[in-house]
Order: sequence, then C-alpha cells, then structure tokens
Amino acid sequence: MSINNNIRNYYEQLVAEEILARLPGNQDSGSLADIACVALNHLPPRYIRHEVDMAFYMSPDELHDIHKRVKQAVSDAIEFIASHRREDAE
Repeated sequence: MSINNNIRNYYEQLVAEEILARLPGNQDSGSLADIACVALNHLPPRYIRHEVDMAFYMSPDELHDIHKRVKQAVSDAIEFIASHRREDAE
C-alpha cells in the first residue's frame, strides 16, 4: 500500500502560486524549482490529505500568517537564488 499519492505538503501549492505571481513567465523551470525548494525548506511542513482539511481547521489569523510566511519565504528564496547563480548557468 502506498500513501505517497494521498498526502502532500500544504505549502507546495501556495509557494508555487506565489512564485508564478511574482516572476515573469520567461523564467526557466530549473530556476523556478530551485526557488520553490529554497522557500519550502524555510517553511514548516504541513501535510494534508485534502485542501478542505486546512480551510476547515484554520482561523482567519492563522491563514493570514501562513500567507505572510509564504510571501517572505519566496522573497528570500528569489534573492538567494539570484545571488548564488552558478557561473556556468549564465
């Protein structure tokens, strides 16, 4: 029995949406993935089975805090990746 298909980190979708909202569409997928990984590594994991699980159990203040954390983590990740570009990637 595999449980991998039934669970996911709640932050993954939020981070992806924030990255796509901030960066132009011409970014390469490798850079976007690097930014996502750095951002996700700075957020606590919150595993869910269904999106409704989070919506039902979170207060408006908690939801606001999560979105604030995601914005900050993505900002920091964009800066980190930009400042650590490999010479051979340019």
